[in-house]
Amino acid sequence: MASAATAPDVRLNVIPTIARVAMVTVHTSPLSALGGPDAGGLTVYVMALAEQLAASGIAVDIFTRRFDTTTPDVVEISPGIRVITLTAGPAEPVPKDDLYCLLSDFASEMALFALENGVRYDIIHTHYWLSGWVGKILKRYWDVPVVHMYHTLAHLKNQASPNGVRESSLRLRVERELVEVVDQIVAPNPDEHAELIWRLGAGNCRVCTLPPGINLERFQPADASEARKQLGLPDAPTVLFVGRIDPIKDIDTLIEAVALLHRQNAPELRPYLLIVGGELDDDGRPTGALARVEQRARELGIADAVRYLGSRPQEDLPQIYAAASVCAVSSRYESFGLVAVEAMACGTPVVATRVGGMRFTIEEDVSGVLVPPGDPEAMAAGINRILLDRDFHASLQVGARQAAIRFSWHTVGAAMMQVYERLAAGEALGPRITRSIYAS
Repeated sequence: MASAATAPDVRLNVIPTIARVAMVTVHTSPLSALGGPDAGGLTVYVMALAEQLAASGIAVDIFTRRFDTTTPDVVEISPGIRVITLTAGPAEPVPKDDLYCLLSDFASEMALFALENGVRYDIIHTHYWLSGWVGKILKRYWDVPVVHMYHTLAHLKNQASPNGVRESSLRLRVERELVEVVDQIVAPNPDEHAELIWRLGAGNCRVCTLPPGINLERFQPADASEARKQLGLPDAPTVLFVGRIDPIKDIDTLIEAVALLHRQNAPELRPYLLIVGGELDDDGRPTGALARVEQRARELGIADAVRYLGSRPQEDLPQIYAAASVCAVSSRYESFGLVAVEAMACGTPVVATRVGGMRFTIEEDVSGVLVPPGDPEAMAAGINRILLDRDFHASLQVGARQAAIRFSWHTVGAAMMQVYERLAAGEALGPRITRSIYAS
């Protein structure tokens, strides 16, 4: 493929006054396998940010709820980063809305851990609405600034959700209340910045726009044929899906699009569909929600053209992205679209729905193709355009990598450090701090 510029991540060039950060992610653990029911982009974000902070000499403790009886209380996953698993409620999976009743216990356990271990935190960074409520409680214990990132907003999910699936009124209420109590909200894209101000009533000085980052040393271009060989894939057109098997990801639209291409295209141009995410049984067969996906593929007559890789760690993804001719993101709602940008960083052309943050991360016909959500014909046309037009495919490979460079963790991590430092100094931030990342 055509060569493209690279910009490797480096350590943040700052002298931190922040010594220790408490990250809170109640409902999902960084120790869980990616692609499971609650382990997706949020988990990737938390771990990548923690790595950037640790590289700058800041200790990070990530607090999560125990959902089994085997995970150790404290796991040091790399120098300076610990995952602290706290018991709050039963040591088993609990539906997310039911976790709300356990949040006071969780916050008390966090406070007790800090007291017993003699540690003090300079910043609390909470992720998702449940963790935000824990941050609200902890402000009373520790009197330190709380940075919050919603990752997704309930009312935006409700607007996009298929089949009448809706987020709870409890979540809607808590998300609205959080804007009054946290010190800083991080929005992943300009549209959600505006939503937080105009719909939820957040003050402008409480919200800054800062997208997630990409590890450009991990995600970079590689030879597609060699990647397919290593994965045991045929050297043929390959469409890739990476993500949780969740209605909001709308994988059904993608399966229907691939089925259309199998009906329309000559045999040599009928793509394989590679699905990363979901669960496989001991024999490697789809189970749970992924079994329904397999059934749909069978109904549409493309069962033999779909391969299921199940959940895979981040370390495996660059090779998988490299093997793909196209990465398809069919979601009805994405606050950022981390999968799309990871694929772009690997020089893999992207076809994505024109929703949420992807409208800002993907430049039409330069770094990818945007299509309407829930439209199999449009998705199929976008994929086919890239597969059939070699010159267009090559130009997207270069444009995708160049577009992804501006989301390097070197840039995003330094900006987040600025958020922490200024909050610790008692300054109001306002919206201006990171607008240039999207504008560049």
